Amino acid sequence: MLPATCLRLSAAAPLVARATAAGGPQRAAQLFCSGRRSRSSRSGPRTIVSQARKGLSELLSLSKKDEVDKPPPLRPGKVSPKLEVPAHIPRPPYAESGAMPDWDPNPQIQDAAGIEKMRAAGKLAARVLDMAGKMVAPGVTTDEIDKAVHKMIIEAGAYPSPLNYGKFPKSVCTSVNECICHGIPDSRPLRDGDIVNIDVTVFLDGYHGDTSRMFYVGNVPPAARQLCEATKEALDAAIKVCGPGVPIKQIGHTIAAIGEKHKYGIVKVFVGHGVGTVFHSWPHVAHHRNNEPGVMQKGMTFTIEPMFTAGRPGERYWADGWTAVTADGSLAAQWEHTLLVTDSGVEVLTKWEGGIPE
Repeated sequence: MLPATCLRLSAAAPLVARATAAGGPQRAAQLFCSGRRSRSSRSGPRTIVSQARKGLSELLSLSKKDEVDKPPPLRPGKVSPKLEVPAHIPRPPYAESGAMPDWDPNPQIQDAAGIEKMRAAGKLAARVLDMAGKMVAPGVTTDEIDKAVHKMIIEAGAYPSPLNYGKFPKSVCTSVNECICHGIPDSRPLRDGDIVNIDVTVFLDGYHGDTSRMFYVGNVPPAARQLCEATKEALDAAIKVCGPGVPIKQIGHTIAAIGEKHKYGIVKVFVGHGVGTVFHSWPHVAHHRNNEPGVMQKGMTFTIEPMFTAGRPGERYWADGWTAVTADGSLAAQWEHTLLVTDSGVEVLTKWEGGIPE
């Protein structure tokens, strides 16, 4: 992916906000309305005070639970040296220079031979991602996952597309908890309760296959699971609307409807993209309501990769220039497939095994 160029509360706001996060607006209203209703009842002042104290006690309890459930802020670990790729493996133009390629303004339209090569690249990317996901467990580092991904890709005679793209130092992106995307694998061990997106792209026989998905680390809280599942729901819904002649902007409208339904933040600064002989090209596949021009064409290959946040969708970047995390520290989730527009619909080129691995 690439960057694309509430209600005001009273003095009780912090408690209301916490109650809303923990149990929804109805829960917050229930906790505060009991005291108000008691004013018109026959109960005396002691009953009112007692009910108010009970409500405050419940709110504080919810607040403490939120603090326990929320994972500690993500911090950079140690990044190991870049891994080498054997000289005999074909590589994209940026692999040696580390330059950030210009955005290709042309769509990737595949002929019959190109379609077969895209299928092969997509299938390999999906297989690598399945393997990487099986490694996810408490105590495993994302650096270990990167090494395994790198090894499997080069053993297949392919090049790991992220490696040295704009000097990105690793062969895969691993985005944990509040990391929206482009997380750099490092020495931080995964912890029980984490969620992690693994984003794999391979360059095989001159074509890129690009895919990502969420994985659960041990016992993940229900709220984090719901975020991951809703983001997957958005990807699935967007895929269903694709086909020849469909406006590209329809993808964003479909994803936005799912995000709005679940009341999640919808990340706007990162987009899906054309993919094929180049890593990133037109179209910009926005994941929010938009007026991007263009329609899908038979033979077109591109990615859809919605990103939702549990809080606000704003982002900030770490000093490495790549790692994008939510500005408010809320959890983020992303799912991605590479697609081929067919005569009557769309073909998913990066099908993985199963749903969300435990």
